[in-house]
Amino acid sequence: MNSLSIRVGIVDTTGEADAATLTAVAAALNVQVTRDLPQFWNVTASVEYLPNKNSIPQGIWPVQLVKSLPPGEGGFHLTKKTNQPYAKVIYTPKNLDWTIDASHETLEMLVDPSGNRLQASTAIAISGDNVVDNPSQKYEYLVELCDPCEADNYAYSIDGIAVSDFITPHFYDNAETPGTRYSFTGAIKRPRQLLPGGYISFINEAQSEWQQILWLDAAPQLNNLGPASGASIREFVEQNTHHKTHERMAKARATAGGVGGAGNRAKLREWRASAGVARARHYI
Repeated sequence: MNSLSIRVGIVDTTGEADAATLTAVAAALNVQVTRDLPQFWNVTASVEYLPNKNSIPQGIWPVQLVKSLPPGEGGFHLTKKTNQPYAKVIYTPKNLDWTIDASHETLEMLVDPSGNRLQASTAIAISGDNVVDNPSQKYEYLVELCDPCEADNYAYSIDGIAVSDFITPHFYDNAETPGTRYSFTGAIKRPRQLLPGGYISFINEAQSEWQQILWLDAAPQLNNLGPASGASIREFVEQNTHHKTHERMAKARATAGGVGGAGNRAKLREWRASAGVARARHYI
């Protein structure tokens, strides 16, 4: 059975992003959601660039580029009157790191539009500086496609645009099996593996509260988030997590010079322009 197609729109609210870059980013995300995502998740979608922030066409879930997010606000949102999903991504004019975040929010919004999708699987626990299975228990995990592998070094490229790695449904398998892909790039090697820089959120029914294993420092840490509140579990989780992860990621990106620094961005623009001219000659 064919699923209804979802339209996602990239829209700049900052006034600082150029149309050529946004068009290229939207095209790369469109490849990701039409070529890569459907290999593992039952999603039919497209991504486009919306040039007018003051006019959002009907039926489009916008991903808004913003200058900042206030404390306690994450990237995922639901509209107050109709509970329709949309996302906010902090735009960084000096580099293209924000494209990974835009990919992240787009993928998670498409697979779990309400932010409430749960999947039961074997419990996990911290053991030293790693996260391991605890076969004596089971947890219900919030299905967040990119969180376990969200660090920039696990991203991959589509036409020169960095996009986020994402888990496959096999991430929740009971046991590891040879030849199985647990994330699209293969960075995740076994079910429920948490990579440095990522996190996993789950409900601990024994304590009737949400917990999270967050790996931002040398070793992972267990955080108690408490009982969920509001219409969306994901929105609740991000309110407690987004700024921690984004601040750490911003520092790492500044130290590394970003995946798309000013020099790389200029080279990418130059390459796109020359490639566009070359292609145009074929139609003369």
